[in-house]
Amino acid sequence: MGCECSKLSKCCWSSDYNGSVPEDRNEVNEEKSELDDLPAFREYNIETLRMATSGFSVENIVSEHGEKAPNVVYKGKLENQRRVAVKRFNRSAWPDARQFLEEARAVGQLRNHRLANLLGCCGEGDERLLVAEFMPNDTLAKHLFHWETKPMKWAMRLRVALHLAQALEYCTSKGRALYHDLNAYRIVFDDEGNPRLSCFGLMKNRRDGKSYSTNLAFTPPEYLRTGRVIPESVIYSFGTLLLDLLSGKHIPPSHALDLIRDRNIQMLTDSCLEGQFTNDDGTELVRLASRCLQYEPRERPNSKSLVAALIPLQKDTEVPSHELMGIQDGAAALPLSPLGEACLRMDLTAIHEILEKLGYKDDEGTATELSFQMWTNQKQETLNTKKGDVAFQHKDFIAATELYSQFIDVGNMVSPTVHARRSLSYLMTNLPQEALNDALQAQAISPIWHIASYLQAVALFVLGRENEAQAALKEGSTLENKRSTNA
Repeated sequence: MGCECSKLSKCCWSSDYNGSVPEDRNEVNEEKSELDDLPAFREYNIETLRMATSGFSVENIVSEHGEKAPNVVYKGKLENQRRVAVKRFNRSAWPDARQFLEEARAVGQLRNHRLANLLGCCGEGDERLLVAEFMPNDTLAKHLFHWETKPMKWAMRLRVALHLAQALEYCTSKGRALYHDLNAYRIVFDDEGNPRLSCFGLMKNRRDGKSYSTNLAFTPPEYLRTGRVIPESVIYSFGTLLLDLLSGKHIPPSHALDLIRDRNIQMLTDSCLEGQFTNDDGTELVRLASRCLQYEPRERPNSKSLVAALIPLQKDTEVPSHELMGIQDGAAALPLSPLGEACLRMDLTAIHEILEKLGYKDDEGTATELSFQMWTNQKQETLNTKKGDVAFQHKDFIAATELYSQFIDVGNMVSPTVHARRSLSYLMTNLPQEALNDALQAQAISPIWHIASYLQAVALFVLGRENEAQAALKEGSTLENKRSTNA
């Protein structure tokens, strides 16, 4: 390009760099343990994923794209309490189920702590779905462009760049150098606030290989010429992300390169970062971005060189990501409410008292064919629902179970509270599996209802499934805390 900023320092091009990153031994062991806990890639049936996402509920939509890439990502929870992200493709994207499954299986062999790893897929009938690890702390786009309290710190932006480069290097080493439409929405943050590269971009958007759905101003020039993505195209997109991190805005590469040629670096720099880095630090990142954005693909660095260039730039390496991000550490348990404490103790009497006080007020807003009040006014005498509540109040749990079952079996109305009450009635009569089923059904009806998760935790504790119970308890506490914050 003829600008001085395109000359990278020697560390970027050292031929004897082995691509390894110095890491603390304990950190490496923790990462290995985390990866060991991941299940092998598998094929799911549609009913399992329908249950996990509460029937692909609108409340569970994490992201969705427009007509150019019509697919939706849902958050969900499998029966073993593992949280997942489920990407549902438009039916026309992959007409051939075999091609889809082959592509998914290939991506599913990857396992790395810098990725939001692919856990499985579903190609049943016309359905084409991918199942991945769920990352609860939003996307880079959210934290970089749409922040609400404070902008992302310089040290965290550098960490994002390094982790992303490491993810690309790993994928390249495993023969998956092509990443489709790399952008700020493809980088997500895990429980501890660490950035990860979404595995969804390792899959084509569709069987015809369409790889970019973003604005053409950000698309690699060779893709515009040939319609094909090559490994060097991914590096070009990495360069656009470096510009995003530096500026806090989505600046078209052509405009950014004009500013670089004119040595107007200040115009590229996020004003919110004032005082957080030196001119030399900013210049190094600009140099790296400009090399990635070279018009000729062969002139761009490879992913190993990117890692080597970014390691010396890192700041505050001892500070955990969640602190730099200003978010709660997902590994740290929230303080439990009285209901959470009762569930942890498996104090069924205390849980009963809380459900009694709650009544049916959490059913308000539940999508039903008839409003609950209308239903109870018209039907409670014929189905003895009121008698079921009386039996529940007086701790006649066998009768309560029978009467609530009559309500549920009619099917004119869905009520998470009735399922919750029958769940507790089952627990009181030593039927924990039936209690778990009802708690799961309550969550299917109302996906963000904390009591459904809490009751799952109690049933799982009784069933001796300790790890799953703790996960359900944590989820219930998180949902309850969000509810209180919003209120």
